[in-house]
Amino acid sequence: MRKSAEEARRTRERIVSTAVNQASSQGLSGLTIGSLAETLDMSKAGVVGPFGSRAALQLAALASAVEMFTQEVVAPARTAEPGLPRLHAVIDAWCDYLAASPFPNGCFVTAASCELDGRPGALRDRIHDTVTRWRRFLAEEIAAARAAGDLGADADTDDLVSLLSGIAMAANQEIQLLGDGTAATRARRLMHAALAAPGRPAVANGN
Repeated sequence: MRKSAEEARRTRERIVSTAVNQASSQGLSGLTIGSLAETLDMSKAGVVGPFGSRAALQLAALASAVEMFTQEVVAPARTAEPGLPRLHAVIDAWCDYLAASPFPNGCFVTAASCELDGRPGALRDRIHDTVTRWRRFLAEEIAAARAAGDLGADADTDDLVSLLSGIAMAANQEIQLLGDGTAATRARRLMHAALAAPGRPAVANGN
């Protein structure tokens, strides 16, 4: 029984991993049971069985990609002090993630956001919740930095969240579409500079 459960877990993980890679290239809406079955050399029933439906498999692929982002960008920064130190740690991990391009089409969340923003449904709801949580996380750290006096009192939280997010999305496009090898370095510099309080020089943070 234990061996059977372990095999089922590994099979599910293999299906999800393959689904994430395919969805990164073809979009979540382009993910099909048939293409996965062919790639994995499995039956269609074997592919969809652990999930119950194609929709559930799509959601599992999205959840896996989001977890990868969380582990590579958010988790390492949790060891830094809340506020500005954590924001700088997030920026470094975020730009490293963009530069590494762990998925064939770059940042999965960015690609999924562009794909699904005009398509109502469970997938759009999930990516909306994901982006909302991420922006809330940034906003909370910006507020903590302002409360600690590391950011000026006139630093607008929403402006900074939009600025950081916009720089990251531009860098992803420059890397993936334009093949710009300097994009991640430039994004890192611009993000750190955006967090410099009025009247203070930008914190280079080793960059």
